[in-house]
Amino acid sequence: MHSDMIGKIEKARRYAAEPERIKFSDLRATFHGGNSDHEISLHNGQWACNCSFFHSWGTCAHVMAMQRILHPMLTEEARHADLAVPQPDLSS
Repeated sequence: MHSDMIGKIEKARRYAAEPERIKFSDLRATFHGGNSDHEISLHNGQWACNCSFFHSWGTCAHVMAMQRILHPMLTEEARHADLAVPQPDLSS
């Protein structure tokens, strides 16, 4: 194997051991939930999920799981987006 490639492989291993080097700004994923699949996304630090719980509460188990999985690779805003969860309208 070429010595330049060996150096790149070693560098890639170092980088892979330091996930905090990566910061996601946008991503889309399909999350296989307990009952069905959900589309989850992150755009400019804001999460979205197409599940009904997210639409009522502004967060959900799918988003919280992604935050835990990707924590070192998220911006501060995306890490803590669920802290300002709006309360659902219970007046109806």
